[in-house]
Amino acid sequence: MDILNEYYEKINSILKDIMAQEQEPINSAAEVLSALYLEDRFIHIFGAGGHSAIGAMEIFWRAGGLTKINAMFPAGTNIISANPTTGRITGLAPYILNFYDVKQGDPLILVNFYGINPVAVDVALEAQKKGIKLITVNSHNFAKQVPANFKWRHPSKKNIHELADVAINNHVPLPDAVLKIKGIEEQITPTATIATCFTLNLLMSRTIEKIVAKGGKPEIWISNNIPGCDEHNNPLVEKYRHKIHHLYPVV
Repeated sequence: MDILNEYYEKINSILKDIMAQEQEPINSAAEVLSALYLEDRFIHIFGAGGHSAIGAMEIFWRAGGLTKINAMFPAGTNIISANPTTGRITGLAPYILNFYDVKQGDPLILVNFYGINPVAVDVALEAQKKGIKLITVNSHNFAKQVPANFKWRHPSKKNIHELADVAINNHVPLPDAVLKIKGIEEQITPTATIATCFTLNLLMSRTIEKIVAKGGKPEIWISNNIPGCDEHNNPLVEKYRHKIHHLYPVV
């Protein structure tokens, strides 16, 4: 099979698995998020570790997305600011949650592509302790296949989905990359970003639908690259930029 078609088929297979198996947890998570949104709480999201921050980026300040998303990008926990990395360090969770003002009863979407990152597990454990409503997005099968004695696991040996109020599986296979080329030992071409962002967009679509069904009027961003964007978005930026850490005016 041509390599482009092979990748297309692999991605489609993952997305079909998500649609077939994750609608129940997505609906449960959307019920939690919509109810708390209507209590005027922020929806916090932390993409913990390396590229997992892309998950938080995908639903933060995004065309067609909710305004009240508090994306968390603590220094060192993603490849943009890994100088040095803090994604492997335990003990930071209380400081991260405090800095981003995540309170008891608030919802937190915790994204780690594979589910084992030490800072992600640390935040999950702290969220449990603080009574935060924890929704996780990761690959359950990937996490289960990584040995408990793997050097980069959290000391608890936990996977984030084991600590969640609602756990959503992104169905990313181990080792994430899915293609093989003759003459190259390693597999190539990852799947985790597409699978995770697809899952998160399903979750947010259902959440917005439920907010409206419950009588709410969700505030929605439009693209900053179309006519009328400033008139629509700027008042919302001003409303929230002193409450959402990474939100800032365009001009």
